[in-house]
Amino acid sequence: MLRLLAGLALLLALAQAASAEVPKPVVAIANPGKCVAPVEEMRRSHMDMLKHQRDKTLRQGERGAKVSLNACIDCHASKEGGSVLGSKENFCQGCHSYVAVKLDCFECHQPKATKTAGAKP
Repeated sequence: MLRLLAGLALLLALAQAASAEVPKPVVAIANPGKCVAPVEEMRRSHMDMLKHQRDKTLRQGERGAKVSLNACIDCHASKEGGSVLGSKENFCQGCHSYVAVKLDCFECHQPKATKTAGAKP
């Protein structure tokens, strides 16, 4: 009987913990523009898109493609710091912290915008 009560108490505690929502990150797109795909697709597939483009850039020398890390940074970097890193309010770091995924792009790449998004070339 004691085991049954302990088991029920554990299930109740787990159910309450599961119902507690973790607040979603609030990240603003500092320089909104036309993204290469809808939000849900980007959430699911941005890493695959970037890896595919990485391979084309490294192996075939293709630069300036529609899907590029620099283009993402130019739109998503914060207006204050010009970076996608630095705090949970910044785009990449905020979302990656929320989903507990290691963000390793910027071990090699610059996390700051290289140009003013929307500027005429």
